[in-house]
Amino acid sequence: MNKLKEIIQKDAYEILYKNFKWNIPEFFNFGFDVVDKWAEDRTKLALISIDRSGKRDRYHTFYDLSVSSNQFSNVLRNLKIKKGERILVILQSVPEWYIAIIGMFKLGVVPMPGTVLLTSKDIEYRVNRAEASMIITDLDHADRVDGIKKNCPSLKHLMLIDGKRNGWVNYDEEMENQSRELSQNEVEKTRSDDPMLIYFTSGTTGHPKMVLHTHSYPIGHEVTAKFAQALIKEDLHWTVSETGWAKAAWGKLFGQMIVGAGVIQWELPGRFDADGLLKAMEKYGVTSFCAPPTVYRLLIQMDLSKYNLKLRHSMSAGEPLNPEVIKVWKEHFGLEIYDFYGQTETVCVLSNYPFMPIKYGSVGKPTPGHDVRIVDDDGVELKANEVGNIAIFLGDIRPPGLFKEYWKDEEIMSNSFRNDYYFTGDQAYKDDDSYFWFVGRDDDVIKSSGYRIGPFEVESALIEHGAVAECAVVGVTDPDGVRGIVVKAFVVLSRKYKPSNALTKELQDYVKKTTAPYKYPRIIDYVDELPKTISGKILRRELRKK
Repeated sequence: MNKLKEIIQKDAYEILYKNFKWNIPEFFNFGFDVVDKWAEDRTKLALISIDRSGKRDRYHTFYDLSVSSNQFSNVLRNLKIKKGERILVILQSVPEWYIAIIGMFKLGVVPMPGTVLLTSKDIEYRVNRAEASMIITDLDHADRVDGIKKNCPSLKHLMLIDGKRNGWVNYDEEMENQSRELSQNEVEKTRSDDPMLIYFTSGTTGHPKMVLHTHSYPIGHEVTAKFAQALIKEDLHWTVSETGWAKAAWGKLFGQMIVGAGVIQWELPGRFDADGLLKAMEKYGVTSFCAPPTVYRLLIQMDLSKYNLKLRHSMSAGEPLNPEVIKVWKEHFGLEIYDFYGQTETVCVLSNYPFMPIKYGSVGKPTPGHDVRIVDDDGVELKANEVGNIAIFLGDIRPPGLFKEYWKDEEIMSNSFRNDYYFTGDQAYKDDDSYFWFVGRDDDVIKSSGYRIGPFEVESALIEHGAVAECAVVGVTDPDGVRGIVVKAFVVLSRKYKPSNALTKELQDYVKKTTAPYKYPRIIDYVDELPKTISGKILRRELRKK
């Protein structure tokens, strides 16, 4: 019976993948074609926003977002902001983020979401690089903007959503004076290939690049929502992500609203409240949940038996998730944690699915509409279990969720798009069952004694040990001058442990038993913290410099 179930599940994936077809219209606008469409049912829940205290909330229907975004579009029209202009948006997880972003989409204005961790220098770089004409933010960030605005000749307008300040436009006052009506016939229509959204990459290998998505991008996220997140219109989904990261587009906006699911967010600047998060999930009846492994590790420290959740699906991505976390989560809630893969440049392109067996540690199989392959640098497809480049074959129909370009970076574009592939810059291999296994970034793969070692695999082994809270693995010159390059691990210890030679040997032996012996870290350096980008990605280049 179990074998029959496996065959049925496998066939379900194969049939779904084979028969999937993209439907990309000539003209598309997420605001008009998705938000306004759902708004025809004035009672359909779109968003629940919890304030900083965790005690007050606001419910928003699609109709609420529709009319408020109309007002914001009219605010921009009054300010003479035109289609194609760029606006930097630096806001917490607040309703105004949705209203402003959707209002921009309706006009064809291009938002550039930015993390609230941006420094004045970061803001200045982004504004000048994109020649942005406006910044929308709050009082927490106004000083940073005022400190650099004189260095940004393209800036014409500054807007505050939560207060008044000399030289700034007040959001509430502007909204009060504008009509709640906006017909699509009043504005220039947006083609599916028109610029829609710019994300700045994290900059693990230099200055952030501008990732330009078109108005077809939300269509691509339909597979993220329907397959990776398994969402239906009755769901209430929570993705733990700050609004400045592309993960917000993945889990707080496009795919969820396309399928009609509600989303929930909590404004939590600078802190994480595990108990509060679990209580909120229980109170509001969250049915679908996505969070990075770090969040899951914090959640399982709680007494999970105290929380009566209505969850039916759980997901994670981005870094190793140790088996103990998966085990505890499943014991308490009866749910697997499904891993998936994608980038700022893409939608979800690899995923595990509820209708398919999980291989722990694998990022699953390609999502429908994406021809993902493992190839060498010339675009030649590799055999099973050979490590190579994760590449998306472009074929006759370019996937709508794939970014248009690294704007103003022709050299990087020519390196990323070649031989009919988009090269992601990541390394992986595909096993005999066509499951993909992430290895690491191109620049991070370690070549030692003739072997290619992915830091992700070594980190996955280390993080399983109870002594390791966080870790990062790099290749360094062998201090003994024997092997050329050797594996070195930087380890942040759990609170109960202290550095010692005995612990080092224990960790090394543990990795030897968990993965291939030649991959163990010959050097372990204990550190208080790891250098990271503003989006939380480990800066391995900084570790290599050490």
